[in-house]
Amino acid sequence: MTQFFAEPPEGEPGRASRGTSIGARIRNWFLTGIVVAGPLAITVYIVWWFVDTIDGWVKKLVPASFWPDTYLPFPLPGFGVIIAFLALTLLGFLAANLAGRSLIALGEAILGRMPVIRSIYKSVKQVFETLFSQSGTSFRKVGLIEFPTKGTWTLVFLSVPPAEAVVAKLPPIDEPYVSVFLPCTPNPTTGFYFFLPATAVIEVALSPDEAVKLIVSCGVIRPETLPTLPAEPPANAPMREENAA
Repeated sequence: MTQFFAEPPEGEPGRASRGTSIGARIRNWFLTGIVVAGPLAITVYIVWWFVDTIDGWVKKLVPASFWPDTYLPFPLPGFGVIIAFLALTLLGFLAANLAGRSLIALGEAILGRMPVIRSIYKSVKQVFETLFSQSGTSFRKVGLIEFPTKGTWTLVFLSVPPAEAVVAKLPPIDEPYVSVFLPCTPNPTTGFYFFLPATAVIEVALSPDEAVKLIVSCGVIRPETLPTLPAEPPANAPMREENAA
């Protein structure tokens, strides 16, 4: 197991000896335990919350005779997740066929005649198609822009191109406009939406997942695919003389 907090070497100048560093070693062991157990506990909690939530939703739709809990002396978590996965997969299979597309078109036509539900459904559908469409390019690219002042840079996600009605009101330029979403740290679900010239955005070789990790962790979690720049020595550090060959 990786030792996150190294014990001070014995006899090193400026360090406490082994006989007087029991408290420091106990502190290091405690912090190492937090580093090991903390991510595991949070992961288990999130997975358990997700499974319990899906099970609670599905139990309201499926008769009790289909649940193993009815026949077992103990609850069996995760059965609702399996049912939801199979149901969504079957729905996607039916939607890919002609009969399924016809039924979906009929249902959307009915929803399109409802004044309030129509606008809500169309907005939510556009968001889901943008996020989960395999062929779409929205939020698939990451870039850098100067924000909030010149000389400071921040990560953004490239969104769909701006509508013609919006471009017509923007100052005319010799290049196309692009739309970007700038997420806030550490909550990437909030942020700012900009229309910028294409040359004002610098694309970077980061996947959306890696960019989200950087934003949520405030830069602590770095992408494993990119090298880390070496730390520069302090300005007042003495220069090391090179040995003559």
